[in-house]
Amino acid sequence: MISTKKQIETAILIGVVTRGQNKEQAKEYLDELEFLTRTAGAKTLHKFVQKLDRPDSKTFIGKGKMEDVKAFVVDKDVDMVIFDDDLTPSQLRNIEKVLDCKILDRSNLILDIFASRAKTAHAKTQVELAQYQYMLPRLTRMWTHLQKQKGGIGMKGPGETEIETDRRIIRDKIALLKVKLKAIDKQMSTQRGNRGKMVRVALVGYTNAGKSTIMNMLGKTNVLAENKLFATLDTTVRKVVLKNIPFLMADTVGFIRKLPHMLVESFKSTLDEVREADLLIHIVDVTHPHFEDHIDVVNQTLNEIGASDIPVIMVFNKIDAFKYVQKDEFDLTPIERENYSLDDLKKTWMANIEANQTLFISATNKTNISEFRELLYDEVKKIHDIRYPYNAYLY
Repeated sequence: MISTKKQIETAILIGVVTRGQNKEQAKEYLDELEFLTRTAGAKTLHKFVQKLDRPDSKTFIGKGKMEDVKAFVVDKDVDMVIFDDDLTPSQLRNIEKVLDCKILDRSNLILDIFASRAKTAHAKTQVELAQYQYMLPRLTRMWTHLQKQKGGIGMKGPGETEIETDRRIIRDKIALLKVKLKAIDKQMSTQRGNRGKMVRVALVGYTNAGKSTIMNMLGKTNVLAENKLFATLDTTVRKVVLKNIPFLMADTVGFIRKLPHMLVESFKSTLDEVREADLLIHIVDVTHPHFEDHIDVVNQTLNEIGASDIPVIMVFNKIDAFKYVQKDEFDLTPIERENYSLDDLKKTWMANIEANQTLFISATNKTNISEFRELLYDEVKKIHDIRYPYNAYLY
């Protein structure tokens, strides 16, 4: 009997430690790449890291390391090799010749995840546009099967003709998708305008920080929330009422370091919900060992899209993962961060970060949620009272 069960693809990951980086950072980056790989549905067999002043212009990694990778690929019959940085078209071509298997870079992997997550016409159009923009400069490697048919110097063989034909087709497709996206953006802009002047709140944060869980909790919605990157692509907007004040809350796509530029460009209209918000709730996964870097990535992205001046409530989520241990008064060993209590966390630098307000919660265990609701109500009410001064006395 033939098994119809889908075979899980295997992968090895490759990263380079360059100047200004250290091994710890490189490990964190590859751990995130492994999470991306798992999200895409593949299994990571091994990670290779090489220290270089700069990536090799021909094969990204050095000749010796490439031989090690080749030996592993052959020995373990690996399906694909994934690089943590973007590869140039010539690097892709050279690496494929050596390894003779599927080669992906970080952008390609993220685009694949976005494509599998896109559900609505808007998200599908945005991802398709980004994919074609990624593909255009890399067409040459897709026609290597026609190399032997190419003519001599100064002669265009069939392969070259096919490439030019495909380039024209893709350019036309990109132009068509941009027109389609512009029409959808106009429609969504009209929808935002029709919501009137209700106070708008947007949830932002690094991917997998818990935004959708918080959205479900506050908005009584059923937004997909799972332990995978980019679980939410389409912005979900719901009306929320706290006490007597209604406002709109938007759950947006999560940010990530090294997010492909073409995705940022094509998803700008989706991020209009952030740009046009009156208040941002920045959700941080406080359990991540490098959450400070995640905060920086989110702030940089907010700056890129012109949303850095919007008031922010900083919410450190997942404090349920901290296991507080009561220490003996004579035990002088320092308390590890994993053993901080809520009071300990409130005394750290995190409580004094540059934001309007700072909170520590667990959306899963509902810890400190009443304080969160009160703070959110107070901040929304301030904006509401300014916008509707004649109604302020009613509250």
